[in-house]
Amino acid sequence: MKHSQSKQSRQKLAPLPKKIVVFLYPQSVEVTQLHETLGIESEIDLTIRKLKDWAAPRPVEKNLLTMSDTVYVHPEPLGVVLIIGAWNYPWAVTVGPLIGAIAAGNAAVVKPSEVCVHTAKVMEDLLPIYIDKELYPVVTGGVPETQELLRQRFDHIFYTGNSMVGKLIMEAAAKNLTPVTLELGGKSPCYIDKNCDITIACRRTAWGKYTNCGQTCIAPDYILCEPSMQDRIIEEIKKALKEFYTDNPKTCADYGRIINQRHFKRIINMLDDCTIAAGGENDEANCYIAPTLLRDVKPEAKVMQEEIFGPLLPIITVSGVDEAIEFINKGEKPLALYVFSSDNKVIDRIRDETSSGGFVANDCLVHYSISSLPFGGVGNSGMGCYHGKYSFDQLSHLRGCLIKKLNMEGVNNVRYPPHTPKKLSWARFILLKSSSLGWIGRMAMLAILVVVAAVALQVQGHMYTALLYMACFKNNACIKICDSGRSTMHIMCLVRQNNNFPLFHICSTKQGKKDRKK
Repeated sequence: MKHSQSKQSRQKLAPLPKKIVVFLYPQSVEVTQLHETLGIESEIDLTIRKLKDWAAPRPVEKNLLTMSDTVYVHPEPLGVVLIIGAWNYPWAVTVGPLIGAIAAGNAAVVKPSEVCVHTAKVMEDLLPIYIDKELYPVVTGGVPETQELLRQRFDHIFYTGNSMVGKLIMEAAAKNLTPVTLELGGKSPCYIDKNCDITIACRRTAWGKYTNCGQTCIAPDYILCEPSMQDRIIEEIKKALKEFYTDNPKTCADYGRIINQRHFKRIINMLDDCTIAAGGENDEANCYIAPTLLRDVKPEAKVMQEEIFGPLLPIITVSGVDEAIEFINKGEKPLALYVFSSDNKVIDRIRDETSSGGFVANDCLVHYSISSLPFGGVGNSGMGCYHGKYSFDQLSHLRGCLIKKLNMEGVNNVRYPPHTPKKLSWARFILLKSSSLGWIGRMAMLAILVVVAAVALQVQGHMYTALLYMACFKNNACIKICDSGRSTMHIMCLVRQNNNFPLFHICSTKQGKKDRKK
C-alpha cells in the first residue's frame, strides 16, 4: 500500500474514538475516554503529522569507500499483519497497533479477544465504516478461529496478552519464520523508599493498581518496602481508596468489575494464605472484588506465583534497596518497574541493577501515554515495542540501500584480487580507522586516496583525462580533481568550518622540488 493511501485510512479513523464512547460506555464517558480513546486519538494525530518524516529515506553515516555514494535506510511495508488484541483495554491495545500497521503501509487482519464478546461485535461493526474492510478485516470468534488464523502465513504477528499464549503464538509463527511482537505482562514491582513523600507515593500507587479493577498489564503487582513503613503505607492507601471510590466502591461508577467469573475465581483463590489489611469483600454474581490490601505477604504465597491481574495488592517487606533489587532479580523480567524515592542514587541503582520493559520513578502507568517512548517488554514480559514512531518502525522493513557511482574505481581496487598485504592495510584503514578521524580528517584522507587512484590510472606514462566531483556534508564541502590532459593534476578540498573556507590545494607536477613544494 502507498503511504498516501495509509494516510487516508488513518484520517478516516479519526472519528472512531468518539463512536467507541457512544457505543460502549454511555454511563461512564470520562473513564472510557481516559483509559481507551484519548490514547487512540493521540496516536492518530501524531501519526498523521509525522508520517511524511517517518516514511522518508533516512541518510546514514558513510565510510571512505562510500563518501561519493548515496547511503540510506528505506522503510517499506512488511505485507499483511495479524493483530490479536486483549480484553482489558480492547480498543487501546488493538487499534493502537492497527494505526502503526496502516501507517507503515501494511494490510492487517484484526482479531479482537473472544473474552470481550460485546466489544468484539462493536469493533466488527464499526471499523468497516471508517476503513476498507478488504484491507483491514475484523475476525471474531474464539480459540478455534484464532488457531485457524495462526495456520495462515502472515508477514508479522502482533499479540497482546499473557506469556503462556505468547509462547503458543511464537511457536505457530516459527513454522513460517514470521516475526512477532509480543506485548505480555508479569509481576511489575513497586519499591517505596523511606526517603519519599509517602502520601503521594501511596496515592499514585493506589491509582495505578486499582484503575480498571487492577486489570492492567503494567499495574503495580506488589509493593516492596521496609518493615517500619508497612503500617503507614496501608493507612495512606486506604485514604486514597476512600477518596477515589468512596466508602463503598461497589456503588462507585469509577470502580470496575472483573471481566468474568472464571477470572473472579482465579483471583479469589489467591487469598487463601494471605492476611487481608483492607478490603476483601466480594460478590461472585456481579464479579465484584473490593480494592484489597494484603500485609506481611511471603514470597511463596499463591498471590506471588503469577501475575495477579486484579485488585489485590500484596506488601512484602525487605531490609532496604539491596534486598529489594535481589528480590526483583529473582523473578522474571517484568513489563514495568516502579520506584518511589527522593534519592536519585536509589532510583539510579534500581534502574541500573534490574531489567524491565519500562522504568518509572515516582509515578505509575503514565509512561504508557508518552508516544515518544517505546512501550514493550523484555524476556518473559515480551519482545518488540510500539507507540508513535516505534509502531511504524516495528511494522516496517528498514531496508538498507547503497546507490554507488561507477567512478573512483582506483580507490575500490583495494578489494579486488590479487590480494596483497598493502591492499589489506589500506582496507583496514578505510574500514576500521577512518571513523575515528572526524569528518575533516576523512576528507583529507579521501583527497590522498584520490591521488593514489589518479596515479593508478596512468598508462605508459600518460595520465587519462578525468574530472571527478563529489559533494558531501550537505554541500558544505567538496573535492574537485582536474586533469588538463597534461601531467599536471590539481586537487582542491574546500571545507566549511566556522563559516570560513580554508583551502587545501595539492599539486602534483613534473617540475622540480621547489615548485612541487610551492
